[in-house]
Amino acid sequence: MAEEPHWRASVIRLAVSVEGQTEEEFVKRVLDEHLRPLGVAPEPILIGGSVTVRRLAFDMALLYQSHDSVTSLVDFYGFPRKGDRTVEAIETHLREKIGERVGGGWDENRVFPYVQMHEFEGLLFSDVEVFATQIDFPPDCMAALRAVREQFTTPEDINDSCETAPSKRIARAIPRYDKRLHGPILAEEIGLDRIRTECPRFDAWVRRLETLGTE
Repeated sequence: MAEEPHWRASVIRLAVSVEGQTEEEFVKRVLDEHLRPLGVAPEPILIGGSVTVRRLAFDMALLYQSHDSVTSLVDFYGFPRKGDRTVEAIETHLREKIGERVGGGWDENRVFPYVQMHEFEGLLFSDVEVFATQIDFPPDCMAALRAVREQFTTPEDINDSCETAPSKRIARAIPRYDKRLHGPILAEEIGLDRIRTECPRFDAWVRRLETLGTE
């Protein structure tokens, strides 16, 4: 019998420029499990705090050279001096700056900046009941979290002021909340499907990532 030819499915190497360790763990624990069977291997690249358009564009332009595709997962909340700009305006600005750094002939289809509206913690409001499963969370935190969720059409609408950003609301309800420790765990427990159902903008981003393996 003739030996079968060696075959290995091609995998799209996707760089995900992330703001912090919470987002880094989310990519590793949640996105990777979903995307890898679709032929996309996301690799979180930590950029650290104080994200600016200039700094993120610089990093993503470098990642463009070493990966098949590049995206980002950073909070709209954290962008300094954003003024009246929308999240879409910042993404467009990022794309323009990345193009300038990469230079002529760059493939725009390989690059799609994504800015989370308003903050990663907003995704956790997709199912606040999951918070009750964390053994070190006080029982009375649930009423506060439910009250927040009921005020907004989607978790992505929870606003980004210094007092009312999603992370600030969680910290008030749960003083023990540790963003780095609990954030990825809660997201994993809520599940990607539920988050996508509750957060349409986030869902559109994931759908774009899913197509990379078929392009």
